[in-house]
Amino acid sequence: MLALYIHWPFCRAKCPYCDFNSHVRERIDAGRFLAALRAELAHEAARLGRRRLASIFFGGGTPSLMPPEGVAALIADATRLFAPEDDLEITLEANPTSVEAENLAAFHDAGVNRLSLGVQSLDPAALAWLGRRHSAAEAIAALELGRRIFPRLSFDLIYARPDQSIPAWRGELRRALALAADHLSLYQLTIEPGTAFETAHARGDIILPDPEHAAALYHATAEEASRFGLFAYEVSNYARPGAESRHNLAYWRYGDYAGIGPGAHGRLFLGGERLAIRRHRAPEAWLAQVEREGHGSVEEAALTATEQAREMLLMGLRLDEGIDPTRFQHITGRPLVAAIDGETLRAAEEEGYLAWGETGRLRALPAGRLRLDALLASLLK
Repeated sequence: MLALYIHWPFCRAKCPYCDFNSHVRERIDAGRFLAALRAELAHEAARLGRRRLASIFFGGGTPSLMPPEGVAALIADATRLFAPEDDLEITLEANPTSVEAENLAAFHDAGVNRLSLGVQSLDPAALAWLGRRHSAAEAIAALELGRRIFPRLSFDLIYARPDQSIPAWRGELRRALALAADHLSLYQLTIEPGTAFETAHARGDIILPDPEHAAALYHATAEEASRFGLFAYEVSNYARPGAESRHNLAYWRYGDYAGIGPGAHGRLFLGGERLAIRRHRAPEAWLAQVEREGHGSVEEAALTATEQAREMLLMGLRLDEGIDPTRFQHITGRPLVAAIDGETLRAAEEEGYLAWGETGRLRALPAGRLRLDALLASLLK
């Protein structure tokens, strides 16, 4: 089973908190970039063969700035080159500006059946501070429009903003969930290197909530989401049962995924090895290489058993379902208990951070999810 990620790296503006591989250009030759995406997709398919295709995800950047006919062409290519599942999930990320919202129906006609809206906040002051180009009214209108057009709808919110109160956050969540209660992706605001917020934070202009308050905001999210029938199937993602992102589950379950476009990553089992693949980050350099060689890869390395075990632990413990020891050993060639520091595991179990479920899976409990990064650092051998 294969998940396919297609990266469109361009945005109208760079948000001050964003460290994603996104770029602002005065002019974009969309035709050339789309032709290169199609060429790289064909190159990858030629060596992978006609694998079963479970999902396509258009990410960015801002893929809703792509021409809808280009999205349609890429979907047509992917479903021709691979063997699509009957319930193929096709997601496109979009910003809720009125300009981009005008194309939502065209993206649905192109074959997209799941929309992911970068709402980030419904608070006007917070949206301006976050550098978003849409208003709260546009976000609400886009959620309502997306609900009418697409059978599946997700949206993103950013929490743990400076001076964010729990009552205000609960109210914001309720307004958003009442409009679109299928899937929520939640991101804690962090200061990332190389961003405008890093400079402001270093000056003392940004003071983030302390860990205790951030944890309280996180707990409030779970409570409010559950009121609308959404549950945390992953550390930062909530969904109604059956509405989970099948594409992202491929990452967290350590399945095969191919990444197409500038800066895209892949993990593919090929030729008896599991390969880590990375494309050139710079859009113009990626484009030139694809036009010259048919692909924009700058790194392709076989992962060792230890590296696979580390990655599978890092991803799998984010999921509420946890890690299946049988599958872990099948993929990595190592028993799960052999990849974990025994003393740390025992301590984590005693503290109520980790537990072995009834099905034999190793799971992070709610208290462990709040400490997952620190826990993993000491848990991994």
